[in-house]
Amino acid sequence: MNLNRYILKSILGIGLSILAIYQSGCNTPNDLPGGDPDNGGLFLPGSFEAVVVTDSIGPARHMAVNENGDIYVKLRSVKLGNGGNVALRDIDHNGKADSIVNFGIYDTDGSLANCMRIHNGYLYFGSELVIYRQKLTPGQLVPDGKMEVVFTDDHQHGKHWHITKPIAFDDKGHMYIPFGAPSNACQDLIRTPGGTPGIGGLDPCPELIDHGGIWQFDAGKTGLTQKDGRKFATGLRSVVAMDWNAADKKLYLVMHGRDDLHLLWPDKYTPWQSAVLPSEEFFRVNDGDNFGWPYSYFDQLQGKNVLAPEYGGDGKIPARDSTVQNPVIGFPGHWAPNDLLFYTGDQFPEHYKNGAFIAFHGSTNRTPYPQAGYFVCFVPFKNGAPSGPWEVFADGFAGLDTIVNVSDAKYRPMGLAMGPDGSLYVCDSRVGKIWRIMYKGNKQKFGAEQLTAMEKRKSNSNIRTPDEINDNLFKEKGLPGSQVYNFYCQSCHQHNGKGDGNRFPPVMNSDWVTGDKQRLIAVLLNGLNQPIVVNGKSYNSIMPQHSFLKDAEIAQVLTYVKQHFNQQKDSVTAEEVKKTRIATSKN
Repeated sequence: MNLNRYILKSILGIGLSILAIYQSGCNTPNDLPGGDPDNGGLFLPGSFEAVVVTDSIGPARHMAVNENGDIYVKLRSVKLGNGGNVALRDIDHNGKADSIVNFGIYDTDGSLANCMRIHNGYLYFGSELVIYRQKLTPGQLVPDGKMEVVFTDDHQHGKHWHITKPIAFDDKGHMYIPFGAPSNACQDLIRTPGGTPGIGGLDPCPELIDHGGIWQFDAGKTGLTQKDGRKFATGLRSVVAMDWNAADKKLYLVMHGRDDLHLLWPDKYTPWQSAVLPSEEFFRVNDGDNFGWPYSYFDQLQGKNVLAPEYGGDGKIPARDSTVQNPVIGFPGHWAPNDLLFYTGDQFPEHYKNGAFIAFHGSTNRTPYPQAGYFVCFVPFKNGAPSGPWEVFADGFAGLDTIVNVSDAKYRPMGLAMGPDGSLYVCDSRVGKIWRIMYKGNKQKFGAEQLTAMEKRKSNSNIRTPDEINDNLFKEKGLPGSQVYNFYCQSCHQHNGKGDGNRFPPVMNSDWVTGDKQRLIAVLLNGLNQPIVVNGKSYNSIMPQHSFLKDAEIAQVLTYVKQHFNQQKDSVTAEEVKKTRIATSKN
């Protein structure tokens, strides 16, 4: 009898040990795939590793990871493959994608579509104007059910890059959708297409009626348009990064701040101020909040909301509306916050629990200073508020320190997602590289020592606030044409003339530059607010008018562009500019 009891006790003990190992296996370093020797080129805190899941699926935007580890990615365009989405599966559990399948064919797209979420068993994805969903079948990689139209943006506005539709879901059956605004500060884009110095904003701003805010919808319904929802918050220019924080049950977002302070108001703002201001604002969103756009913006250097120059501000006058909410954190300008994720997993140390990861895609318009951003930030949270300063979590995406042109950056972090085991996934918008970041150390021993090296990275040129004199990349005088280009054109078309690959077309080896001369002059004089095709690729951003430039200045800069970027001997004269100005006058 005693022997039988001993055997039974032993068997029970072995069983409990096996069960304990099984239950803890999902979060043990030994069960995670090995990281790449160089962490895929990333710099991470101590004891973190990264493995490259896939290297090039095409320019990626947002993504989601299913409960079985399958990854779903929204591509920049349906035209890039056999569908606007990509599904990936790691079959042999080595961290690398073995099965990669394109899917999702739909008519309406847009180069900056961002929606990709999993909610209540459905995969949500979208174009710039339409949100779709498909039911996920357990064990099946690619959904093959009916593609339902969840939401359609039925406004008659022209396309621009602020109509993208990222979405978030709360815990009460609601879906949230941002409606971005097209201008810096509610300018009349028909008469003054975004680039005439000294032009004020419309007051009151008509864009705030059905744009410039967040709308709340019933998440259980399909076939929605904006009239089926209600305005939840206002005063938001452009939102791509948005997530629901389950810890404090609040919606959070990080807003893209306005551009062109120096270009539009050269008597009020220096190039340095234009490079670092205004803040990219991290907001906690309550029902009915007003965040100030277009009448004001947050200056992180002064720590206050100030009146926008379009409404009489000079960079110092406080916002005229005292109800405008301050951000949770005011990040430096133009870092381009393109995704936000609150970490709810258990794999990472307790320091990261319920904290916020932000993917800063990287600036395009900080010239004459280095472009900045291009890293993943972390904000520790406790009781619904930051519990410490923001941190550099993952850096090295750009592949170099001083980023002069956007095209110099090797990769740009765009989308974030959490796997079922608590791994963090990051995707890139250039070629579609995906990293899986894992923690392999002792969670109880994680602390300041592991974060020290990352804190030092704040001194790199892509993160630090630039010195106004020493970090000016073009402080030496150039030729008159190059000076005009560096001053007015470089922020969009870049120092190397290649554009940014998404919004702004190249002027280097460009058929628009080498083609009809009068058309080229007219575009610089009058701007452009319609789709064009440059070298066979479509672009749909707003080209500001530069009629404020003198005829000689326009002639000089176009001659510079023709000769420097296109090796043409041809030139543009001030007389040709004068004739085109008269012929195309809109008076």
